[in-house]
Amino acid sequence: MNEKNQLVINASHHNKRIDKVMSEELNDVSRAQIQNWIKSDHLLINQHSVKANYKCQSGDIVEWEVPEVTPLEAKAESMDLEIVYEDEDLLVVNKPKGMVVHPSAGHPAGTLVNGLLHHCQDLSGINGVIRPGIVHRIDRDTSGLLMVAKNDQAHQSLAEQLQNKTVKRSYIALVHGQIEHEYGTIDAPIGRDPKDRQRMAVISDGKEARTHFEVLERIKDEYTLVNCVLETGRTHQIRVHMKYIGFPLVGDPKYSIRKTLDMNGQALHAKTIGFYHPRTKEWLEFEAEPPVIFTETIEKIKL
Repeated sequence: MNEKNQLVINASHHNKRIDKVMSEELNDVSRAQIQNWIKSDHLLINQHSVKANYKCQSGDIVEWEVPEVTPLEAKAESMDLEIVYEDEDLLVVNKPKGMVVHPSAGHPAGTLVNGLLHHCQDLSGINGVIRPGIVHRIDRDTSGLLMVAKNDQAHQSLAEQLQNKTVKRSYIALVHGQIEHEYGTIDAPIGRDPKDRQRMAVISDGKEARTHFEVLERIKDEYTLVNCVLETGRTHQIRVHMKYIGFPLVGDPKYSIRKTLDMNGQALHAKTIGFYHPRTKEWLEFEAEPPVIFTETIEKIKL
C-alpha cells in the first residue's frame, strides 16, 4: 500500500459531501474512484469509516491511501457470441446490450474481449493486452455491430478508415419528443462536462462532433424513432447530441429526462456498419436488427 495522506477540513469545505470535497482537492482522481476508496476503507475521517455522502465538519481529519493497482489481464471466456462475419483478417460481431467491450478496473471479466479471446487467438495487438483487436467501441448498454481486427495490418486499415470518415456507421434510436422535420445534422463539439466529469457535453472547446439523423417513425405525440449516422465518433456522441437538441434517448440513465422508460439503458442500437476490406479493398456492409427489448418497447408505447 502507498503512504498515507492527510487533509484537515477547513471552513470552505464545511458541510460538503466528502466525495465532492476530495474530488475537488485531488484533480486527477475521479469522484467515482474516491467513492470506491471510501467503500473499501482506504479513506477514513477521524480514523473512522464513513459513507460517500458524509457531510464534512471543520477540523475533520481525512486520511487516505491509494490502493495498489492490480494489473489487468484479459482471459479467454466461453461465450455465445453472435459473429456476423469472419475471415482471416477481421470479424464483425453483434454485441449484446449490457456487455462491456473490454476489461477495465470496474469490469475485469465478462467483456466482449474475453469472449473474443476464446473464439479466436489471432487478434491484433496494437491496443495492448486489454483491448486486443478492438478498433472502436460502443457503450455497454448500446447493442450492435463492431469491427474487430485479427492482425495489425487490418487494425491499421480500419483505424485509418475511421479517421478518414469513410466507415459507414448508422444507429437507430428511440427518443423522447416528436421531431417535426424529417432530416437534420447536429454539428456541435463534445468534451467532458465541466460540471460533472463522468458525463460528456456540448462545450465550446470540445472536439469536433457531427451527427446526421433521419426520422423513421413518429409514435403518438411522445416519441420519435430516428436513424443516426455518425460522421465522427466521440464518446456518447448520439446520446449527447440528441439531448442537446431537446430529444434525449429513451431509457438513458445519464442524459435522459427523469420520467423515462426502463430499458436497462439507452434505446440505441448500432444497426449498420460498412467499410473497405483491409486486404481485398472490397466494400463490405452488414446489418443487425435491434434486440427484443428495443422492439418490444416500441410495440408497448404504440398501444
